[in-house]
Amino acid sequence: MRRTRTSSPRAGRPRLGSGRGSSPFRLRIGFLVIAVVLSVFAGRLVQLQGLDPNSYAAMAAAEGTAVVALPATRGEILDRDGEPLADSVAGLMIIADPGLTAAQAPALATLLARRLDLDYVETLERLRVPDSQFQYVARQLPAAQAQRVVDEATEAGFVGLTTRDDPIRTYPAGDVAANVLGFLGRPSESGRARPLAGLEATFGDWLAGHDGEARYQVGDGNRLPLGESRLQEPEDGQDLTTTLDSNLQWYVQRALRDTVRKAGGESGIAIVMDSSSGEVLAMADHPTYDASDPEATPDQELYKSRAVTDIYEPGSVEKVLTMAALIDAGKLTMDTRFSVPGELATDDTVVHDYWEHGVLRLTTAGIVAKSSNVGTVLASEYFAKGQLRSYLEQFGITRKTGVGLAGEQAGLLPTAAQWTDATAARVAFGQSLSVTALQMTAAVNTIANGGVRVDPSVIEGSAVTDGGATVGTEQATSRRVVSEEAARQTSLMMEQVLDPEEGSAPAAAVPGYRVAGKTGTAQRVNEEGFYDGSTTVSFGGFAPADDPRLTVYVAVHDPRAGSGGGSTAGPAFAKIMGVALRHYGIPPTGSKPEKVATEWGPGDDNLAR
Repeated sequence: MRRTRTSSPRAGRPRLGSGRGSSPFRLRIGFLVIAVVLSVFAGRLVQLQGLDPNSYAAMAAAEGTAVVALPATRGEILDRDGEPLADSVAGLMIIADPGLTAAQAPALATLLARRLDLDYVETLERLRVPDSQFQYVARQLPAAQAQRVVDEATEAGFVGLTTRDDPIRTYPAGDVAANVLGFLGRPSESGRARPLAGLEATFGDWLAGHDGEARYQVGDGNRLPLGESRLQEPEDGQDLTTTLDSNLQWYVQRALRDTVRKAGGESGIAIVMDSSSGEVLAMADHPTYDASDPEATPDQELYKSRAVTDIYEPGSVEKVLTMAALIDAGKLTMDTRFSVPGELATDDTVVHDYWEHGVLRLTTAGIVAKSSNVGTVLASEYFAKGQLRSYLEQFGITRKTGVGLAGEQAGLLPTAAQWTDATAARVAFGQSLSVTALQMTAAVNTIANGGVRVDPSVIEGSAVTDGGATVGTEQATSRRVVSEEAARQTSLMMEQVLDPEEGSAPAAAVPGYRVAGKTGTAQRVNEEGFYDGSTTVSFGGFAPADDPRLTVYVAVHDPRAGSGGGSTAGPAFAKIMGVALRHYGIPPTGSKPEKVATEWGPGDDNLAR
């Protein structure tokens, strides 16, 4: 018989013992709590990763992370033979972890200030910087000195000091080419030393490279061996090779210094250039300074290269440009004859020569040899309107040379609207226009180079300035300014300048060599634009005259009264040119100077004036 199940009298009601505390109910409550907690975490995750990820990531990365700067080694500045003019040697920085040094800061700051000649208050502040694990204490210290100080601090019981590589900029030759090289200032708060002058400043990025850094996790002030780390290697700067010859540069600076001092001058400039390539072999300024210790020379005007930054009226050296242009234009030759009076009236002044004379029978060569202002003005009257100005522009008078030195000036030439007959007369003999010494050297070198002007260069190869310009010998261009015949005749006339009987500068001669040159004496203009009574004396030329290899230009500003281009700058030119010729082993050509007529007799024909 089939058994049937008897129903409970409380069918449909929960059995005894299955109330609120029963297992299914507790599970439902548990799931609800878990869901709420997960929702909170999910919301927080959305906030961290979606709404403000950068700030929270930075906070997480900073917690327990040390950052150490890895300085790049600055590129060297080299002379043409690879000798360092500016280089970087091994040095160390001392860094502190304020998390460890703060507790002992007063005593540690006292030790550091005494040993390293640091400011006590500033050092104390660095040792106490809150929430920091890396602070510079001292930069670019000799390695032995830095390590000795850290060892002493450690032995005294101080903790939290370490050292890192920090190359030191040095200038092995002291003042040699300092005005061209420039120098670096003290390291800034960011750790970089700021370039303050010369090539160091112009090619700052090229030389500097890019610093690297190391990041690693720390705990209790110590690096965690298994902690996360990241290394970005520094990228060292590129070297910069110049066209300068450090040995010749040293001599030129000394010869210029002696000349300026002997003449009682305010300052001076001397430049030596390779005649065919335009490479600057030496570019000297006086006064100068020691790039290794610029603070010893507080006058910041001395830091610049005045060969490119200062403009002045060139005086009679400019006459060779005038005469070369006239010959090129077919207006005259070196034999053209002139009757030259003692003075000549122009629109607004009377032109005189530096010596008193009556009427002279001079050829064009004689005008150059004796440096006659009056004769030059008479010759310049053959120019068509605007013709001389156009030639001077081609010689590079109104353009920067673009050698890559900061502060370079372009020179000044009267505009076409200002170009009156009186202005043209003054410009013809080197007044009422302004040039830089490097511009004038390149212009004279155009005659040496057979009438072809080549851009001067201070950088070998090519390099990029901070302004984005690519400069150097690989970028140098050339252009013909006057014909080869015009340059030849001008060179022959310039040789007469050194003739002991006919010329104005026999003291500029170099024994054994044929030399072509020209004197210059010009009035100086003050800040108000008026002549102040002082002068600039100069001499520019090249040798050997019949096969030019080197061009030299010397200028002395504000020498004592009575100084002249032939008597003051000429002897300096002879010393520098003589040493340079021997330095490069350039032999005399063995030929004799051609005899060129400088005067003419009463019965001669071909009288121009």
